[in-house]
Amino acid sequence: MTLEGYRATQRRSVALLSAGQVLGGLGLGATLSLGALVAEALSGSAAWSGMAATMSTLGAAAAAIPLARLARGRGRRIALATGALGAALGGLLTILSISVVSFPLLLVALALLGSGSAVALQSRFAATDLATDRHRGRDLSLVVWATSLGAVVGPNLVGPGERLGEALGLPELAGPFVFTVVAQSAAAVIYLVGLRPDPLLLRQRMDAAPAAEGARLAPVAGRPRRSAFAIAAVALSHAVMISVMSMTPVHLSGHGASITVVGLVISLHIAGMYALSPVFGAFADRAGRVPVILGGQAVLALSLAVIALGSESHEGVIVGLILLGLGWSASTVAGSALVAESVASGRRAIVQGRSDLAMNGAGALGGALAGPALVLVGYAGLALLAFVLIAVVVLLAVRLRVQERAPA
Repeated sequence: MTLEGYRATQRRSVALLSAGQVLGGLGLGATLSLGALVAEALSGSAAWSGMAATMSTLGAAAAAIPLARLARGRGRRIALATGALGAALGGLLTILSISVVSFPLLLVALALLGSGSAVALQSRFAATDLATDRHRGRDLSLVVWATSLGAVVGPNLVGPGERLGEALGLPELAGPFVFTVVAQSAAAVIYLVGLRPDPLLLRQRMDAAPAAEGARLAPVAGRPRRSAFAIAAVALSHAVMISVMSMTPVHLSGHGASITVVGLVISLHIAGMYALSPVFGAFADRAGRVPVILGGQAVLALSLAVIALGSESHEGVIVGLILLGLGWSASTVAGSALVAESVASGRRAIVQGRSDLAMNGAGALGGALAGPALVLVGYAGLALLAFVLIAVVVLLAVRLRVQERAPA
């Protein structure tokens, strides 16, 4: 295959991955906007509401390594389709758990829904399999951005989902998860049928074969210090976002906001997470990954300050949540690109799986601690506590800079 052939395959892969992400984001929208409310309703306590984010992120963490190993052996196509079908099954079990009023079954269902998040994370890395150094951040960010098309609409389907649930005879809060089942199933079909040739398997064959007709892309050299920093930065940024975002529906509901308002706030937050990701990707390609990560930390810090000061007003929460999404986006896009370019292609899928494991593990811990923190110190106090994680990322960036400047 010629170099132009690889580029055409890359463009097609990015388009298909983006289409799958639109459906995946649509399917997971109900989990983001209703998960905490369903957990509170079935458990009977707001202290357990954080378990919605915790179980979904634990499920994503648990799926990260198996899906990465499956991708390494069978390709991205099989791995992504498997994860999407797991999320569809999670949607079915969520409907069942609400119908029979079973909190333990809901936890299992949310963990399975987390595999959809694992697919979203692996998709952004799949976009870099055939990318060049000049466009790695851009291609990754385009797939991240595509998620916004579905994820922003998803929470606003709560109202139509409730009406659909009534028509199907489902209990309250169960209807929106029908969209999850349908969208994740459709995404699995797109990955399984459309993602040919498989980008990861093609890259592995390309790197194993001698250069021919100028088609071979430059191999990626291992840079373990940079990959370790990138993994930590992405994980801690995710923990900041999950801990605050997961408690927002409970906080707003407790202050009299309707379920429609909650869905709108989460939609705007998701827009912040994804809408400007191509801008951050292009900026990371030009200015460098680490500066964009640090810029993301600055935006995260600003968001926490706004939330802490404006926690009693819906407008303050909305502005803070949008900034929270923007800071997460800059840190995640630049950090993921840094992971992809710091690991040799032979180990890429496994290291990327470890990055996703760390990211979701940190998010799960943040979500688990967020519920008790909300009860003990309130929503504003929770935002102030999250500043600690931002400080850790900044210190790690300073350490990396000192290490790279030190004599060998």
